[in-house]
Amino acid sequence: MGIFTRKESTPATPAATGAPVNPDLAALTGDYTIDASHSSLGFVARHAMVTNVKGGFQEFEGALHLDGTDPSRSTATLDVKMDSIDTGSADRDGHLKSADFFKTDEHPTMTFRSTKAESLGGGDYRITGDLTILGTTRPLAIDLEFNGAAKDPFGNERVGFEGKAEILRSEWGLTWNAALETGGVLVSDKIKLVFDISAIKSA
Repeated sequence: MGIFTRKESTPATPAATGAPVNPDLAALTGDYTIDASHSSLGFVARHAMVTNVKGGFQEFEGALHLDGTDPSRSTATLDVKMDSIDTGSADRDGHLKSADFFKTDEHPTMTFRSTKAESLGGGDYRITGDLTILGTTRPLAIDLEFNGAAKDPFGNERVGFEGKAEILRSEWGLTWNAALETGGVLVSDKIKLVFDISAIKSA
């Protein structure tokens, strides 16, 4: 069941969209802060053409504005500390932080700023925005699934989303690679991004 798509017995209809508005969903409208301790930002890269390496970022912050009556007015921002990258290998993490990849001394932060939000039907949504890595900004579309809303034992109003996207790292200047004797390359150009977001509504 979607965040913007439940039915009600006596809907009100906004003139701008012609879509029914559920008061429960409209109540979700507001500003939210991403709870990094209960969220994850991960990625998957193909290694040596035969296996996947998974990793993530341990330090990030972000904010959402959700509009429960018109999803197109929803927005999102995200700032990620690149030095917090973690793939389970200190040597590999060090290489990823180096000049071959993220140059974290020169470019400590990766950012995302939304430019468009839309409902895809049911509980599925898409948010499009500008992703900046190594000083290069390019568009990125993230598909999201709404996981629901709840009040936790501490009185916080929470919403949850799972998301996924794919990028070609070369489009952001991440071109380092090594050829394999058997053909192919060590690191795939295509990178899968995965998100699991819990956000707390501002008072």
